[in-house]
Amino acid sequence: MPLYVFRCAACPDVDRAFSMAAVPDEIDCATCGAPARRVITTVATGADPGTTRLLDATRATADRPAVVSAIPGRTAPVRRVTTDPRHRRLPRP
Repeated sequence: MPLYVFRCAACPDVDRAFSMAAVPDEIDCATCGAPARRVITTVATGADPGTTRLLDATRATADRPAVVSAIPGRTAPVRRVTTDPRHRRLPRP
């Protein structure tokens, strides 16, 4: 359920959870009993910007997966090439 902020004239803001269909415009303040009106606030996603970017990048890979030519973090072993003709006569594994 979403949290809604209510503001009383004399007390600090109060957060209350209501369903979206049943949210009132005004509640009684828990501290002094005076009416506390609902305040329009920004949407709180509960995630910091770094986490949000990570989640967006993860969702984007479902539609546009990255194409790679090798396993990331691993390199192919270096094969040394010799030009000595005697090495051609050696047995091959």
